Amino acid sequence: MGKNRLEAFSDGVIAILITIMVLELKVPHTPDFHALLPLWPVFMSYVLSFIYIGIYWNNHHHLLHAVEEVEGGVLWANLHLLFWLSLIPFVTAWMGENHFETGPTIAYGIVLFMSAAAYSLLVRRLIAHHDKNTTLADAVGEDRKGKISLVLYLAGIALSWFAAWLGFLVYVGVAVMWLIPDRRIEEKVIEEEEREEASGEARG
Repeated sequence: MGKNRLEAFSDGVIAILITIMVLELKVPHTPDFHALLPLWPVFMSYVLSFIYIGIYWNNHHHLLHAVEEVEGGVLWANLHLLFWLSLIPFVTAWMGENHFETGPTIAYGIVLFMSAAAYSLLVRRLIAHHDKNTTLADAVGEDRKGKISLVLYLAGIALSWFAAWLGFLVYVGVAVMWLIPDRRIEEKVIEEEEREEASGEARG
């Protein structure tokens, strides 16, 4: 089956998640800037989560650009990813409202870890479905960046038991690591398209 509906549905869900998160930024009842100060934990949580969701949207787009079709297993793997992403607004608000206390910060890390694991599962499912698509498999490779992220999330969760701010810094560090979109897949797709064009011209 085609991939268009999966892409459209995923884009819609991600757009809704960002909308839900911004609604957690309550408008102060007074007009002075001092009224904004109590909102800084909520705002910081929102910014970090906005970046994370943006990273997933970016990489999800590049991932699906490398394939032409999907199947049932891919659809469920994608829904699994969206499930964990849909929990980001909840843990974001919980962490921000409680000023980065231990429990909410650990929960935030768990959701980030499960989201990353779900994305990795989606990648593997797509590779398995497109076993003849060497472009996708070569671009993903050993996925060291993804594996390092999973380890760092676990480290952040563990550190949060002792000092929540340390765990939060680890989560920020992983976001910075992914802030530049992963262009491995895009570059491989472009190379493949150029190779096919050159081959077509040669035959012509």
